[in-house]
Amino acid sequence: MNHEPHSRRRQLVLDRIGDGVAIIPTAPERLRNRDAHYPYRFDSYFWYLSGFPEPEAVIVLIGGKEARSILFCREKSDEREVWDGFRYGPASAAEAFGFSEGQPIGTLDAKLPELIANRGSLWHSLGHDPAWDRRIAAALNSVRADSRSGARVPSEIRDLRALLDEMRLTKDAREIDLMRRAANIASAGHARAMHACRPGMAEHELEAELAYEFRRRGADGHAYPPIVAGGSNACILHYVANNRLLAGNSLVLIDAGCEVSGYASDITRTFPVNGRFSIEQRTVYEIVLSAQQAAIAAIVPGASFLAYHQAALRVLAQGLIDLGLLSGSVDGAIESEAYKPWYMHRTGHWLGLDVHDVGDYRRGSADDEWTRLAPGMTLTVEPGLYFRPGANVPDHLHGIGVRIEDDVLVGEDGCIVYTSAPRTVAEIEEVMRHD
Repeated sequence: MNHEPHSRRRQLVLDRIGDGVAIIPTAPERLRNRDAHYPYRFDSYFWYLSGFPEPEAVIVLIGGKEARSILFCREKSDEREVWDGFRYGPASAAEAFGFSEGQPIGTLDAKLPELIANRGSLWHSLGHDPAWDRRIAAALNSVRADSRSGARVPSEIRDLRALLDEMRLTKDAREIDLMRRAANIASAGHARAMHACRPGMAEHELEAELAYEFRRRGADGHAYPPIVAGGSNACILHYVANNRLLAGNSLVLIDAGCEVSGYASDITRTFPVNGRFSIEQRTVYEIVLSAQQAAIAAIVPGASFLAYHQAALRVLAQGLIDLGLLSGSVDGAIESEAYKPWYMHRTGHWLGLDVHDVGDYRRGSADDEWTRLAPGMTLTVEPGLYFRPGANVPDHLHGIGVRIEDDVLVGEDGCIVYTSAPRTVAEIEEVMRHD
C-alpha cells in the first residue's frame, strides 16, 4: 500500500497545530462473547492519518521546528503471532508507514506527560471516549504536579476532530479510486441479488447473495448492516431483521454497500420480487426515480448542500399530489411539510471512510449558510416514498416502499454518478429475466 497520502495528511495536521501536540488513538478491540471478538475495524480518523491496520495503536504528532510523528503500537511477539498473526512491531511499523519514530504501546502512558508538557496546545477528541479523557486528564495532572521544575500544561485544548472533519470532507484521487472500487463491487452485488430473486425466497437469502459477491470481488465486507426488506418491511427505514419470506406480488428494497480499504459504498435498489413491476409499483418507482434525477442534476460545484434535497422534494411533492394523497400546490405541500408521512428523511449524506461520513452540512443557522459543494466531495442521493398501510393511504398503495440510492462525486463541471447497479425499470426487469 502507498502510504504517501497518509504522510501528507499528517504533515497538514502538523502545519495546522503549530507548536501543539495531537493524539489520535485507533479503535479498541471489542469482545463479542467470552473470548471471541467482533471482527476488528480501525478508527476512521486514525486510519486516515496512518493506514496502519493493527489494534492497540496511537499516533502522537508533535509540531514546531523539530516536528515529530510517533506511532505507538504493539511489540513483536513470536508467541502472539502464532495465535493472532503478523505484527509489525514499532520499528518496522514506523518505517513501513512513514513515521519518524515507533514506540511500544506499553510505554505510552509513562511518556504522555513528557510529550504534552510545554506545548502551546493539545489537540484531542475530548468527550468521544471517556477512557481516553481520563488518560489525557492523568497526563495533564502529572505535568501540573511537575510545575515547580518548570513544566507547564498546554494553554488550550482543541478539538482535533473538527480539523480532521474538514480535511476528510474533500477526497483525494486515491480515496476516489477506492470509493469507485467499492461502488463497482456493491453494484455487482445488487445486480446479483436482483437476478437471484424468486418469490418464496427469504430476505436473508438475498443478503447472502450480496455477501458472496462482495467478498468474491475483494471487498472487506459490508460497510453497514444490510437492509433486505420485502413488502411493507421496506416502509421501516432501518429494518435489518431480514428474516421474512418474499411474496411474489411485492417489492423488495435492498440497502447495502461494501467497504474497500476502509472506504464505503452505499446503494439502495427497489425491485419487484417476481421480476415485473405492477402498474402501481411502477408509478411510485418512476416518481422516486424522477426525484433522484432532479437531485443529481442539482449537484454542481458551488451549489448549497440543501439544493439537491429541495430539487428531489419538489418532484416527490408533485408525485404525491398526482397520486391524490396531497392537494394544493407543490410550494404549499413543502412549506407545510404535508409530504412527511411518506417521505421523512433527507435526500443524502456525505460518504467516505464512514458510511455517514464526517463534515459539516451547514456553516450557520441561516438558509444560505449550508455547506457549498466543491469538487472532490462525495455524497449519496437517496429519495424515497413509503406507504405504510393506514387510513390515509389507498389500498392499492399499501406496503409499497421505494428508495433509490446512488453514490456521486462532485466533479469540476457537475455530478459524476459512480454506482452502476441497474436503476431504470427496463434495466431492472432485464437483469431479472430468467429465460
